[in-house]
Amino acid sequence: MATVVISLLGTVLDQKGRGNNRWDKWRPNVAVCMHPELSIDRFEMILHPKYTRMGQKVAEDINEVSPNTVVNIHKVSWEDPWDFEQVYGALHDFANSYTFDRENDEYYIHITTGTHVAQICLYLLTEAHYFPGKLLQTSPSPSAGAKGQYHIIDLDLSKYDQIAQRFRHEQLTGEQLLKSGISTHNAQFNKLINQLEQVAIRSSAPILLTGPTGAGKSQLARQIYTLKKQRGQVKGEFVAVNCATLHGDNAMSTLFGHKKGAFTGALQTRLGLLKTAHDGLLFLDEIGELGLDEQAMLLKSIEEKTFYPMGSDQPIQSNFQLIAGTNQNLHKAVLEGKFREDLLARINLWSYELPGLRERIEDLEPNLEYELQQFAKQHGSLVTFNSDAKQLFLNFALSPAALWKANFRDLNACVLRMATLAPGGRITENIVQEEILRLKKAWQSPTPLLDKRIRTLQQFLSKETLEEIDLFDQQQLLYVIEVCLSTKNLAEAGRKLFNVSRMQKKTTNDSHRLRTYLGKYNLSFEQLHSSSVS
Repeated sequence: MATVVISLLGTVLDQKGRGNNRWDKWRPNVAVCMHPELSIDRFEMILHPKYTRMGQKVAEDINEVSPNTVVNIHKVSWEDPWDFEQVYGALHDFANSYTFDRENDEYYIHITTGTHVAQICLYLLTEAHYFPGKLLQTSPSPSAGAKGQYHIIDLDLSKYDQIAQRFRHEQLTGEQLLKSGISTHNAQFNKLINQLEQVAIRSSAPILLTGPTGAGKSQLARQIYTLKKQRGQVKGEFVAVNCATLHGDNAMSTLFGHKKGAFTGALQTRLGLLKTAHDGLLFLDEIGELGLDEQAMLLKSIEEKTFYPMGSDQPIQSNFQLIAGTNQNLHKAVLEGKFREDLLARINLWSYELPGLRERIEDLEPNLEYELQQFAKQHGSLVTFNSDAKQLFLNFALSPAALWKANFRDLNACVLRMATLAPGGRITENIVQEEILRLKKAWQSPTPLLDKRIRTLQQFLSKETLEEIDLFDQQQLLYVIEVCLSTKNLAEAGRKLFNVSRMQKKTTNDSHRLRTYLGKYNLSFEQLHSSSVS
């Protein structure tokens, strides 16, 4: 790896001495390049434009003592070198604009030169990973002459608990990023984000995000990536996939890739998402939907950072961080044999449950403003409520009548509808009233699962008959019908339905018991099968 030093020009110490006399003086930036054991390939010198000529002379002297060192001069401006905000801002901008190559370069941040304010700023930016390197400190030494001595400091935040308090401003910036800039009020959610911000920066271990559909798991995962990218924690891509869309060979191929000819239809080699996420972040939403085979390969990939694409005997390496999302109870899935216990243990180190919108209803109004801002960005058109319309909407949105079943997805959808229909960019009371009716109607409709069950019963019973049966009896009848449809004859269905009580009777006639039960609803086993086929 190449050794790279990033340093400020020392406007006092670096110009000590005149003519040949300067070689007898300790000059920090020249001296650091005089140590044979610290071979410096590149020297990135930061200076104010008015000291450019001085910087060029120092660069020439560096080349004289270390001919193989390439010196690059970077001009960075601030009006007052003792103004913390100006200096920090200028160095922060430099760090964001500089292209760091951590795979091929090893960085040392020289904090000996510059004002004390500049040195403090370099320290803070290095600790916060804006400069991804170690600190380099030099000092004069009577026994070492002009080259002096140096010390390398590898920062470990855990050793500096008191100093870490000074970074609260940076932490708040990170928290706001994770919240997409939304000023949330819910204390539990804010506490969750506060800890997650620390974990995102300090850990590369898997993170598990749980919570209901629409609670914001996908958006939070992307914001975690943005924060880590901003802090130099990752340099690869953000790769996301909903595991509910992956099945069979497609699941294996999508995640782990395949070799050409690995299966029918594999016409060319495919890298897979794990490889695409190398040095980046992989978000697996609805991870509970993954098959057991995929779960086993994923576990190996997390632990060993290697995996085998389908049809290949050559391992692939990928250094990715995993964020998993789910609205399922994975512990229950483990008991049911649907999810691997060892995989859950591996991804459950950092687990955060995101509350739904109803659980943090005090955050609805700031999220409403956020959605309007997003609409303006995407459509180039500013949309606002008139005062009465906004109050009408909030009165409904905060009331028990607003169910917000899909959580923030419902809020996003209703803002999109109202903003699209707003004449002249103003959402009126009429638009709000129409949207309230639309939401109420949507929330009153059956859930997809219940809707499917009702359709099953309607296949065999008239609407009038169904309305006369209690919901409890409907569910029992539905189960009986499903068992009948899954069996070949009346006796087999009876054995399944009465497998416990039949053992307590002296004589068993399961077929008769089932026929009698179905008869209560004017149904028969044969009728169920014939109606199902037709």
